[in-house]
Amino acid sequence: MKSSQIFEHEMNVLSKAEKVRVEDGNSVSYEDFEKILGEYKKLLKTTSRLVRHSDRMEINLNITAKEAREKSEQLEALSNQLAKYLSPQVYDSIFSGTREVSLTSSRKKLSIFFSDIVNFTKLSESIESEELTGLLNYYLTEMSHIALKHGATIDKYIGDAIVIFFGDPETKGIEEDALSCVKMAIEMKSKMFELRNHWKHYGLAEPLQSRMGIHTGFCTVGNFGSENRMDYTVIGSGVNLAARLESASEPGNILMSYDTYNYVKNTIPCVEKKQISAKGFPEPIRTFSVIDEKDVEDIISITIGENRLDASVEELNKEQLKKLKDDLCSALDNLENHMR
Repeated sequence: MKSSQIFEHEMNVLSKAEKVRVEDGNSVSYEDFEKILGEYKKLLKTTSRLVRHSDRMEINLNITAKEAREKSEQLEALSNQLAKYLSPQVYDSIFSGTREVSLTSSRKKLSIFFSDIVNFTKLSESIESEELTGLLNYYLTEMSHIALKHGATIDKYIGDAIVIFFGDPETKGIEEDALSCVKMAIEMKSKMFELRNHWKHYGLAEPLQSRMGIHTGFCTVGNFGSENRMDYTVIGSGVNLAARLESASEPGNILMSYDTYNYVKNTIPCVEKKQISAKGFPEPIRTFSVIDEKDVEDIISITIGENRLDASVEELNKEQLKKLKDDLCSALDNLENHMR
């Protein structure tokens, strides 16, 4: 209804009063006066009713707005709590609408990272559960900060173990993802060294040490489970290999497959370690370890163009050292002859 129609009756009363005034001048009959007065009372009553209705509407609107704010605050608080159960990338992709919450998956080349605390089972038997909980939560918090800093997708925590991957739902490219993964592992290792005195607060005589394994390969990533309960995770032989590498790693070391090494070898100094036999893999697995800064003096490094070769002197026996020396001397002679 238009606003002019709401006051149509009142406008007619005013029109009649104006007509009487024009026709009769200043002389208005008592009957006309009573009629106008009566209509004015109706007008006042209608106006009063509209004002009360407007006041009620304003009160209801204020109540509705307050309830909406409270609901919004509740949803925001719930959303913030829910975010702690999901990796930030996954959370953002779901709430932005770029990822559907359905049982879908895809095959991608990812860099998978596994780590755990050395002798954690034995440790859990020697300290009280409250202290163990505090220690574990502190460790996982510190490692998670580093992981998120490098753009990792934190898959899950399994007791003291951490499963992380790079390449989904966001990726910088396979090579950059592999490089970010290894850089993350190096920073985690450095952080463990920084915290060596912190563990004494939990009554530990020896500082904690972690093992890390990294593999870059094709995996299936997506939502797995049921329509009522699903888990965003990664599966496949590549995941299994990263877990095997972590198990084979020495305490305090980062052990990676050749596939990962091939992407980072020109940026991060690595040395080849012994091959391992991994369950589920018919052929021995070539492994490589990140070189510690303190061990650089024991490393022979040769860089030709974009290719780089690192060898650990400590890993070689006398016979291998002699062969390496002869090969290097022979290569030097050939180089000098070529330059003449």
